[in-house]
Amino acid sequence: MSSEAPPGKASLGDERSLRTGALLRREQRTSRALREVGTALGATLDLDELLELILAKLTELLEADRATLYLLDEANGELVSRVVAGGEVRSIRMKVGHGVAGLVAKTGEPIRIEDAYRDARFEREWDLLTGYRTNNMLAAPLKNHVGRTMGVIQVLNKRGGDGFTSDDEEILGALGTQAAVAIDNSRLLLSLIQKNQQLFETKEQLERKFRELSLLFELERATARATSVEELALATLTQVATACNARGGALLLADEETGDLVERRLDRLAGSGLERRAAKAGEGFLGAAMNGSAPLLLHDLTGDARAREAADFSLTSVLAVPLEGDAGPLGAIAVFTAEEEEPLAETDVGLLRLVAVNVSTAVRLFNASRAREVGERLTAIGRLLSQVIHDFKTPMTVISGYVQLMADADDRPTRQEFSELILRQFDVLSAMQREVLEFARGETKIFVRRVYLKKFFADLERQLRLEIGAQPVELVVEVDSKLVARFDEGRAARALHNLARNALEAMGERGGRLTLGAKLEGSELVIVVGDTGPGIPKEIEGRLFQSFVTAGKRGGTGLGLAIVKKIVEEHGGRIAVRSSSAGTTFALTFPQQREKDAPAADSAREQS
Repeated sequence: MSSEAPPGKASLGDERSLRTGALLRREQRTSRALREVGTALGATLDLDELLELILAKLTELLEADRATLYLLDEANGELVSRVVAGGEVRSIRMKVGHGVAGLVAKTGEPIRIEDAYRDARFEREWDLLTGYRTNNMLAAPLKNHVGRTMGVIQVLNKRGGDGFTSDDEEILGALGTQAAVAIDNSRLLLSLIQKNQQLFETKEQLERKFRELSLLFELERATARATSVEELALATLTQVATACNARGGALLLADEETGDLVERRLDRLAGSGLERRAAKAGEGFLGAAMNGSAPLLLHDLTGDARAREAADFSLTSVLAVPLEGDAGPLGAIAVFTAEEEEPLAETDVGLLRLVAVNVSTAVRLFNASRAREVGERLTAIGRLLSQVIHDFKTPMTVISGYVQLMADADDRPTRQEFSELILRQFDVLSAMQREVLEFARGETKIFVRRVYLKKFFADLERQLRLEIGAQPVELVVEVDSKLVARFDEGRAARALHNLARNALEAMGERGGRLTLGAKLEGSELVIVVGDTGPGIPKEIEGRLFQSFVTAGKRGGTGLGLAIVKKIVEEHGGRIAVRSSSAGTTFALTFPQQREKDAPAADSAREQS
């Protein structure tokens, strides 16, 4: 019995075997292609490279002539070819809904065409445009992880003349899914990169703002502590050079006294503080910045003569900014970098301009404060001169009285005595002049020394009797002749003369009694001046010790009591007054050092 199968059955089995083998090989190629694409997905971030690999595998597996991948431009409602495999083709753009790819993008469903020129959905214009002949085609949508269409992938012209099959459609769908994943991941990655870039830029901006705020805070502190332009310049240049990572800086301003331009330079590494140099308008980097309206940022300083004059080290870059004033430029500020330092950049321009605004404000405040101080000093000098002129009455009255007595004296010893008393009044006038000059220099001193009250009040009584003259006034002096006190003799005498003169004017032609007394109460000396006049008018009682307050007496300046109060307060003392229709009494209290604590020699105590 023969074992051979009938010829028909054998050929059928061989055909099945061949078909099974072909399908197996195809599945193997498909699996291998999917593995390669999967491996590439995790190995590369280059989207174009990955898409080219997918299209190459598609053309190989589907035995297609070429393949094209379109991405959806939602803003314009168009498909744009991203990658083309299998020939040089220009970029293609088509509206969604037009052509095969456009319909796939619109419906989200794949389209398979066996004869392109017999299918109404195919647009022949693309073949006419490219010179290519399309026979059959297969197109499938690319959908992201949420099922939203993001593009279309299509293959053209199956080799061998047969059209694409349902198996080809499955393979296209599988690799299309890989392409969609790659595109989706790429977009997510690009989104993350953009967000990271935005975060990085935001971080840089915040760091820059923090640096600016920190610098402004430090400058504000330095400005508040600075008592001169020199201190302001040192603090400013130190802070801004540190903030810009610069070697040093310079500040161009007019001198406070002369008005000449002065350049103040700082080298952070030298450690020698500020260096002052005379400058001329328009010269150097600072002069150019002062005359210009825009910042000056230079990097190539080769052959620039200004670079050699600007600093004692080799410059690599310079940034200078003008300082704006109310009536024109005040000056300029600059920072310099040296070799091996990072050159100054545009970001430093904004920082230095911010500093320049604050420095300009600080300088204007300094100038305004100085002008105000000078004005106040002149006003105070004027008031002091008014006080001195007011107090000129006493020594001039005494001098006039003794001159008249000298004219009537015949013997030389008497004339000599009067001459010495006159010269003593000239000493009082010299002391007043010295007081004005000291005040103009910002100095105020009282000369506290030991005073024997017997001699002090004897001289005072002699001078007052000359001033009383023929007035019907009784002068009573009640002082312990053994008392010794400490005060400024000249100023105390001026205060008592003012009080006595006011008392004489208050009693007027009807006269009365003028009383002077002194006594120690504990550690204080109390000097009393009283009169029997009509008392202080009610309308000026609350303003009695203010300057230029007077009860309307003829020739009065309203300075007498203000001067008295000032002198007493310079000694650290106090003044009190009692007044009624029966008279007025002023009590001046001067603190006293205990004798064992007092210095042996005369002393001067400064008052600020």
